Amino acid sequence: MTASNLNLLLSPAQIANLPLKNHMVMAPLTRSRAGQGDVPTSTVVEYYRQRASAGLIITEGSQVSAQGKGYMRTPGIFTNEQIAGWKHVTDAVHAEGGRIFLQLWHVGRLSHSLVQIDNQLPVAPSAIKADGEIYTPEGLKPYESPRALSLHEIPGVIADFRQGAENAKRAGFDGVEIHGANGYLIDQFLRDGTNTRTDSYGGSAENRARFLKEVVESVIEVFGASRVGVRLSPIFNYFSMSDSDPQATFNYAAKMLSRYGLAYIHVVEVGAGSFDFRELKRRFAGTYIANGGYDAERAETSLREGNADLVSFGTAFLANPDLVERFEQGVALNDADPTTFYQGEERGYTDYPTMAQIR
Repeated sequence: MTASNLNLLLSPAQIANLPLKNHMVMAPLTRSRAGQGDVPTSTVVEYYRQRASAGLIITEGSQVSAQGKGYMRTPGIFTNEQIAGWKHVTDAVHAEGGRIFLQLWHVGRLSHSLVQIDNQLPVAPSAIKADGEIYTPEGLKPYESPRALSLHEIPGVIADFRQGAENAKRAGFDGVEIHGANGYLIDQFLRDGTNTRTDSYGGSAENRARFLKEVVESVIEVFGASRVGVRLSPIFNYFSMSDSDPQATFNYAAKMLSRYGLAYIHVVEVGAGSFDFRELKRRFAGTYIANGGYDAERAETSLREGNADLVSFGTAFLANPDLVERFEQGVALNDADPTTFYQGEERGYTDYPTMAQIR
């Protein structure tokens, strides 16, 4: 599809009171390039600066506490050094005229005692082990059975999200996205395959959505609802994630989130099983960002048909720092190198060529 046929995708957009250069969002992408102390480095700064032509950048997930960490070298947002590192990122993106939200993250059970303080077990809504393995300081290890959070501990985790938002504000972010997707802690609370609690955070869809609700309420006290988004993934099925009725669960979550006047919901539209994403969009009275293998043509079609308000691109932005310009000019895209997704320092990170460098 030529640029002349991408009228909506490439046209200016707006999220609440925040103007965007186009309808293209850079999706959050874990890259494992943080430095000592999980601090964003100068290379991280350059990576985001290169991609500032996106209408909105949503950063890789950033753990809101030491407990929230799962993977090696992922950046945090809970120490002064991490805040300072992210401030260099936001300054660079803003200098290029870009907009950037930080993704607030707690991995829950998708961690390992080898990356936790004092080798404590990871936490989750229920003590249910995830399938799969995780890289640790001692190499690849199976996921462990997590420890179920006690009722009195939950307010402390919610407070960590609020503090993460406070820290993101100090770092100069335009807003934050709450990571409620991809099998991490909030998603673990939402789905009945990982949440078998019998207290006020388990059982009904309303109870299972309570943790998300309280996190949202704590974060919007910091940024205001119009600068807070939520990411959801109704049929994401990695890490043995499941729900007995995902349509009902996530329809409820979307309707509940609709009450707050949030900036957006950001929905991963891939996974196992059938799901009516248009119905989900109808339940949420606000901006709907679609994600999941979109190319330029499909994105434009989805915008035209009213099935999305913005579209996010992951791997395409990873491999093409000038993705917007390539769409504008109808130029072929760089191929991504999966071997460098989570390793390689500058290689496969800041060295993907722009159109100008190829010519």
